[in-house]
Amino acid sequence: MKDTPSDWPRVSPALFYDDALAAIDWLCRAFNFEVRIKVLDNEGRVAHSELTYGGGVIMVARSGKAGGRSPAGIDGANTQSLMLYVDDVDGHYARARVAGAVMDAEPSLHDYGEEHWADRSYGCRDLEQHHWSFAQRMRTATPK
Repeated sequence: MKDTPSDWPRVSPALFYDDALAAIDWLCRAFNFEVRIKVLDNEGRVAHSELTYGGGVIMVARSGKAGGRSPAGIDGANTQSLMLYVDDVDGHYARARVAGAVMDAEPSLHDYGEEHWADRSYGCRDLEQHHWSFAQRMRTATPK
């Protein structure tokens, strides 16, 4: 397998929003993403965008582009779920809550045993009902 471009991870999901401009601002405020690129078309709508978090990249597009739909436009149906590792899950949770994220699961420990790992994580939905999980690794696997 060939290497990816140096500034792109192997997997980069795209999320569709009815109001992509508002979503970009909200994702940065609530989840601490950073805008890498935001290209607007002649009508001021998002033509392409890339948001980064750590080494990850997500693309945010407007609903209808490439057939994509926001959960908000389909009665809140879950179209995909994303999970990100953060350094301080409790601080991240507080920031997201203040920004208006809908909390589905409070921060809690998920321990899969000594031979696996333990994460502290929470789940929420964004302003257009995309599902997100954020986790902090608390213990790595103990080698056998």
